[in-house]
Amino acid sequence: MRPLDGITVVTLEHAIAAPFCTRQLADLGARVIKVERPGSGDFARAYDERARGLASHFVWTNRSKESLTLDVKHDAAAGILDQLLKDADVLVQNLAPGAAARLGLSYEALRDRFPRLIVCDISGYGADGPYRDKKAYDLLIQSESGFLSITGSPEEPAKAGCSIADIAAGMYAYSTILAALIQRGRTGQGCNIDISMLESMVEWMNYPLYYSIDGAAPPPRAGAAHATIYPYGPFPAGDGKIIMLGLQNEREWRLFCSAVLQRPELSHDLRFSSNLSRTAERKALHAIIVEVFSTLNSVEVTARLDAAHIANARMNDMHDIWQHAQLQARHRWVDIDTPVGKIPALLPPGVTSTYMPRMDAVPALGQHTDAILSHLGYDIAAIAALRSQCAI
Repeated sequence: MRPLDGITVVTLEHAIAAPFCTRQLADLGARVIKVERPGSGDFARAYDERARGLASHFVWTNRSKESLTLDVKHDAAAGILDQLLKDADVLVQNLAPGAAARLGLSYEALRDRFPRLIVCDISGYGADGPYRDKKAYDLLIQSESGFLSITGSPEEPAKAGCSIADIAAGMYAYSTILAALIQRGRTGQGCNIDISMLESMVEWMNYPLYYSIDGAAPPPRAGAAHATIYPYGPFPAGDGKIIMLGLQNEREWRLFCSAVLQRPELSHDLRFSSNLSRTAERKALHAIIVEVFSTLNSVEVTARLDAAHIANARMNDMHDIWQHAQLQARHRWVDIDTPVGKIPALLPPGVTSTYMPRMDAVPALGQHTDAILSHLGYDIAAIAALRSQCAI
């Protein structure tokens, strides 16, 4: 038995934030009914064709779901949605600002008829405030939240390489829905959840915010290095490969000087006597480290770091991750079905001793429409009529 077996989620979703949230609910056993626009579906289906002809974003965030095509503006849609919600535990939506309310799917419109329903609204800026109606995409929220101001090189900001703002909002939606299900088990009452992408990202920005409190200078952009801890970042070895290393305290600094650099006198150099001073003198220290590393290949550098118990890592690319020895040793890859055949998928983080996560197929557009409508009581003729009207 999985934790959310028996829980039904209806979701009007697109892009990443809401689909990432609901996919994780499906991982835990929930039945997730994904309502999609007839003909085109979730626009993330068309982002690219890199996953063996399917969109990489869509494959990632939509396994284990059922796809129901429905024109939510069609006259017949309200009745279908109403029947779905009678048996639903959770409604998730990240439509354009105000769209759910116009469709009669706000918490206020639903709570009297469905008092146990949990309604989760995911938006860029939240349900109120001066930015309520402003459109929001991942990169825009990375910028608005201040993330871009501290990420990149000193010369130019850089966005995160994945949809970090969408992921943050999806994670907070997921965890808050789980909390709401626990609360409903105690009170019998559903609730409204208002998830803001901006607030999700600003929560993740609290270290740089506190670092900059009362008008203090914010952390500088430091590329792949840590902005306020040094040495902590990328250093080239003599064979041209990059080694990431990280020092966290003075004990490690002394070990690094003696065992890795084999220059113990540096631990007494006043220029490098504390993390603050090492950070201030990072250019001089970088030159010293690179000089020593240039006489060693990456394997030799790693061996010295490991022997001294100094944290380090390789700078892997995507091809390295597919073959990563640790993931393979822990059997973290499994095959799932898709409309184009099997494709590997990473098991969700968090290994439990009591159940395996659900790892079902990525649905084709509208794959489950007929089955869902039949379960709701629509016969073959009624379904055919809806299809002829382009309602489904």
